[in-house]
Amino acid sequence: MNRFLIKLIIFFVFLNNQSIAEENIMILKLKDGDVKIELFQDVAPNHVKRIKELADSGKYDNVVFHRVIDGFMAQTGDVKFGNSESNEFDLNRAGMGGSDLPDLNQEFNSLPHDRGTLSMARSSDPNSANSQFFICFKAAPFLDRQYTVFGKVIEGMEFVDKIKRGDENNNGSVQDPDMIISFKSQ
Repeated sequence: MNRFLIKLIIFFVFLNNQSIAEENIMILKLKDGDVKIELFQDVAPNHVKRIKELADSGKYDNVVFHRVIDGFMAQTGDVKFGNSESNEFDLNRAGMGGSDLPDLNQEFNSLPHDRGTLSMARSSDPNSANSQFFICFKAAPFLDRQYTVFGKVIEGMEFVDKIKRGDENNNGSVQDPDMIISFKSQ
């Protein structure tokens, strides 16, 4: 009887851990393919909650990568001015907006800004992250503990690498930018 109970407990623990893991997987659909992203709820719970809320309500769908700097990062997530299907779409203002939700307090953590890291964009105020985020093309240690790391690409980084780059002389601004086709929980 005790062995059965122990096996049953182990089964439920495994099942629970598996569902928690799947709950923190997102699929970012780009023009060249799907990108699988793991969210780090344990170190940035409020940022992960915000990303999931906006993504699962379709707010990131059709949002452009307005700032893309070769060898550094691709920035997106301006759901106000960066949604190419919205009446408020304005490529010249993309990067200046956010969602209607309040800004988030920083959740800086010890995770490094490695290749494939997702981190929240913000203004000079550490507590100003809202909806915009970026994906690092390569390690950017100068950002560590300055921006909130909330996730990492676990499959499909080759599709992130194909995002159209911006003008290096204009802070990475992109003319005719690529966009997020969809961003949803798995």
